[in-house]
Amino acid sequence: MLKMGQFYYVNKNAQANGDHEVHVTGCAFMPATENRIYLGIFDTCRPAVTEAKKHYSKSNGCYYCCKPCHTS
Repeated sequence: MLKMGQFYYVNKNAQANGDHEVHVTGCAFMPATENRIYLGIFDTCRPAVTEAKKHYSKSNGCYYCCKPCHTS
């Protein structure tokens, strides 16, 4: 079965530790529309975080929706 990609976004507002979190559509912690940047459609969080780092060098996956990419 072919896995469909998901829509990923990065939060324009940094967390307390300076990270800009990457989220997938449907995450309970998704930032408001005006506080996020659309990154694209990806099969996993890793390329989404790579794309987010083009905007914010300190980008990280959300603990809840992108746990494999959450490092801090």
